[in-house]
Amino acid sequence: MQLIIGRKPVLEALNSDAKLDHVYILYGQRGGIIDAIIVAAKKRGVKCSQVTAEKFKHITKNPNAQGVAASRPAIHFYTLEEILKEAKQQTYPLIVILDSIQDTHNVGAILRTAECSGASGVIITKHNSAPINETVIKTSAGAASQIKICQANNLSHTIKHLKEEGFWIIGASLTNSKLYTEVDYNIPIAVILGNEEKGIRKLTADLCDHLIKIPMAGKIQSLNVSVAAGIILFEIQKQRGFAF
Repeated sequence: MQLIIGRKPVLEALNSDAKLDHVYILYGQRGGIIDAIIVAAKKRGVKCSQVTAEKFKHITKNPNAQGVAASRPAIHFYTLEEILKEAKQQTYPLIVILDSIQDTHNVGAILRTAECSGASGVIITKHNSAPINETVIKTSAGAASQIKICQANNLSHTIKHLKEEGFWIIGASLTNSKLYTEVDYNIPIAVILGNEEKGIRKLTADLCDHLIKIPMAGKIQSLNVSVAAGIILFEIQKQRGFAF
């Protein structure tokens, strides 16, 4: 996580094209510029919170923060077209889509697996997803800076565009699905992994060409999503003869 410190710098960032995750305002701050920051954050869809003096000090570690700070992603986000440009250089490209995964450790682990399995990029939802923060970067073991990550404003539109580009959409789901080993992966593929508790959304599932599942031998119904990602992505590469 990178921080923007001070009232004017934060307001300028909100009024620009800068990508911000969160605005922090020291509890009790008042005034026209504070009101302007709150309004601008709401307009941009950036989360804005009033925090205690102790938490603000812990976040900023800066005595001259003027009671305002904003966090921004520590990495660069790519466009879908930039990911597709790289994907098209492969015979059978692979893209990973994370549908509202909210645990930062899971996101980091999946980024690591996606990079190791030769994926061209990872697409995450802009809303209801874990931020790409220091925890994600640390858990990814460097993969966050190696693999292209795209934030999708509208996942349905993104999936439809991928289909237009020749991709088959494979969703991991426990319902109405076939075994993950029963699909022929020697085609351009985008694999969708869903939320830790709810799985992929119905609207997302309805857009999939195949829904797949990993068989469970124990009493627990499903695997951790990052573990499932590893099994599925390397089954894909196994079928392709690990032709990275």
